[in-house]
Amino acid sequence: MTKIKAKKLKMSQIYRGDNAVAVTPLEIVSVLEGDASGLGLAVGDLVKVRGISKGKGFQGVVKRHGFAGGPKSHGQKNRWRAPGSIGSTAPQHVFPGRKMAGRTGVERLTVANLEVVSLDEENKIIYLHGAVPGAFGKLVSVQK
Repeated sequence: MTKIKAKKLKMSQIYRGDNAVAVTPLEIVSVLEGDASGLGLAVGDLVKVRGISKGKGFQGVVKRHGFAGGPKSHGQKNRWRAPGSIGSTAPQHVFPGRKMAGRTGVERLTVANLEVVSLDEENKIIYLHGAVPGAFGKLVSVQK
C-alpha cells in the first residue's frame, strides 16, 4: 500500500487524442508508506484522496442541508429560505442534532476511485481525474 502526502495545485487539462481530460495536479511533498523511489503508482491506477474541504462560512439551511424552502405564495413573506418549524411546543426546547443554519465546510472528506491520468516523476507531480477535496495549495493524502 502506498501513502503519499501531496499539495493540491490549480486544475488543468491533458489531451488524450482529440479529447481534453480535466485533471487536478498534486505536487508530492513526502512518501509516508511504500516505495519512495518509484511512488508505487502507475497510470490507470485508482486512488483514494483525503483532505479538508473548503470552508463556506455561515450558511442557511437551504445551502447547508438542502432544504427545499417555503412556498412563494399563500401568504408567505420573506420566508422562502427559512427552515420552517423547529419542533413542537411541548418540550419547550430544541432537541440536539436539529438541522439548522451554521458553519459549513472545513471537514475531512475522502474521495475514492480517482484515476491517475499521468505521472511526472521528474517534477514529482501526479495528475488525477476527478474532484480532489480542499483548496489550492492545501495538503492532501493519496492512498492506493
